[in-house]
Amino acid sequence: MRQVGMLDLQGEYQLFEDEIRAAVEAVLESKQFIGGPAIGELEGAMCRSIGAGHAIAVSSGTDSLICAMMALEIGHGDEVILPSFTFFATAGAVARVGAKPVFVDIDPRTFNLDPELLEGVVTEKTKAIIAVHLFGQCAEMDAINKVAKRRGLAVIEDAAQAIGATYHGRHAGTLGDAACLSFYPTKNLGGFGEGGMIFTNDEGLAGVTRQLRNHGESQRYVHERVGGNFRLDTMKAAILLVKLGYLDRFNRRRRENAARYDALLADVPVTTPFVPDHNRAVYHQYSILCDRRDELMSHLRERGVSSGVYYAVPLHMQPCFASLGYQGGSLPVTEQACKRIMSLPCHPMLTDEDVEYVASCIRDGLGATNEPCASAGAAKPEA
Repeated sequence: MRQVGMLDLQGEYQLFEDEIRAAVEAVLESKQFIGGPAIGELEGAMCRSIGAGHAIAVSSGTDSLICAMMALEIGHGDEVILPSFTFFATAGAVARVGAKPVFVDIDPRTFNLDPELLEGVVTEKTKAIIAVHLFGQCAEMDAINKVAKRRGLAVIEDAAQAIGATYHGRHAGTLGDAACLSFYPTKNLGGFGEGGMIFTNDEGLAGVTRQLRNHGESQRYVHERVGGNFRLDTMKAAILLVKLGYLDRFNRRRRENAARYDALLADVPVTTPFVPDHNRAVYHQYSILCDRRDELMSHLRERGVSSGVYYAVPLHMQPCFASLGYQGGSLPVTEQACKRIMSLPCHPMLTDEDVEYVASCIRDGLGATNEPCASAGAAKPEA
């Protein structure tokens, strides 16, 4: 039976193993494990890749959010607006700096924050909006920025899942006051361990952020601020530099896989991803809505196909945020999405036959065809 996983990190590694080993060996020879030249090289390459003014490499995607909010002086007594339908770190980072998360509902088509709901939750305590580019496509940033400008709010992009995505031709990571990226191994640009990056076009904000990632140090043993240890290791930066060279073709392959799914599932009782014409998505996840989700996931599992639920429990219903007072029904679109969402394999090592097999199994599981799932093998093409 064919096996189709949500990831194929081993398959990816085989493409660039020699380059990775050479990069690692160079760092080992240099003995510059912290603050080595690969850090600056990665920051420069990432700036050129997306057209950002400044990039600051940090220790994780979560720390990128925390450090960015510290740089924007967000803390106790402040409120930060964000979607409830996202990974926990988005809200967890708000709480970590002492601010209050204020959750809003999502657009039912894109799963991103609904800008029309922002004005209704802005208060005199609101300091910022975090716009999450969920599953690899950008939120409606023009509308979000319009509200933010009118109300004097900072805008932070949570671009953890969206490196390479564009909005009206502009890259994710360049659309707000600051943007945060994750290099977690499962991401489109995944490292060998934790890692993250902050982007900004504001030179002053970039300078503060660089201080904060190194305990607020402005010069040796002089600390103008209380920061943290948010540094990215040189070894991880060197590895990411190698993988960055493969990002465009990996993202292109994800889009090809998504287009194939769109065509194969067009007459199946599921809702496939909606991407507005002005967006170019990078499909960190290819997520569908299905009324018989759990049944379908079980059917796929029996046929060797992995799938995932991102996210099963909305953040406003998490036990740690119970004191905020949200009840079931507070954010109905989010709550319905959590009950129906499921993600299919869409990684760049999939073959056309893999995608066709997954779609065939879905059709079979939902009674859309009488044809059984095919199981003939096929070699993976070069990505």
